Amino acid sequence: MPELILIAHNLRSTHNVGSLLRTAEGLGVNKVYLTGYTPYPGIKNDERLPHISAKLTRQIKKTALGAETTQSWEHRSEIEGLLQDLKQQGYTVAALEQTETALKLTDYKPADKLAIIVGREVEGIEPEVLDITDLQIAIPMFGSKESFNVVQAAAMALYHCRFA
Repeated sequence: MPELILIAHNLRSTHNVGSLLRTAEGLGVNKVYLTGYTPYPGIKNDERLPHISAKLTRQIKKTALGAETTQSWEHRSEIEGLLQDLKQQGYTVAALEQTETALKLTDYKPADKLAIIVGREVEGIEPEVLDITDLQIAIPMFGSKESFNVVQAAAMALYHCRFA
């Protein structure tokens, strides 16, 4: 089974963050990185104002249902350095994003060490971040909608990569 890392970059919804932590925990993801302005639960020596940290933690807990304490996670302000570190550790960095060169998830054979990035809920992953990924993976759509919710998309991709 592959070693999996999930990176949630520049998400706004605390509910999506909590649900991603819970999904990652359930699928045996080795670590979740919450990058950019993605909200994160309170941490030791938190630099955020106490009332902000407490509010975000409460909101994340609503959907994480304890996964914020059982799933390994870390906050990083900058994603670029993280991606470089992961590549140096032998990870393939894949963006879950619809691009012209994206591989269909159903055709993708996961690497032994894989980091999957999910991005902004509406706009997707920024082009400058896509430029430093190794590849993009897209989930084929069959209905009239153009995309899935970030958590559902991450769950599908992680499940596929865990058991493919």
